[in-house]
Amino acid sequence: MTLSKRASWFLIAVGVWTWAIWPNFLRNIWKDDRSWGDGPTGFFTVHLVLTVVSLAIGSAVGWLGIRGARAARQRGTGDAAPSKQLINSGR
Repeated sequence: MTLSKRASWFLIAVGVWTWAIWPNFLRNIWKDDRSWGDGPTGFFTVHLVLTVVSLAIGSAVGWLGIRGARAARQRGTGDAAPSKQLINSGR
C-alpha cells in the first residue's frame, strides 16, 4: 500500500498532536485530588493507561506517516528520471 503525501503528512500531524496533548493531560490528572489516596487510585490508573496507549498509537501513526512521506519523496525523485529517458529515447 502506498500513501499519498497528503495522507502521510496528516499521519505525522496526528502523531505530533498526540505527543502535544497527552503528556499535558497526564500532568493535569496527576494534580487532580481524585488521583491519590494511599497511593494511585483507579481514576489515576485508568487515565495513565489511556495516556500510555494513546502515546503508543500516536507514535505508530506518526512513524507510518514518516515512512510514507519518505517513500513519496523517493517515488517523486525516482519517477522523474525514467520518464525523461523514455521521452528522450523516443518510446
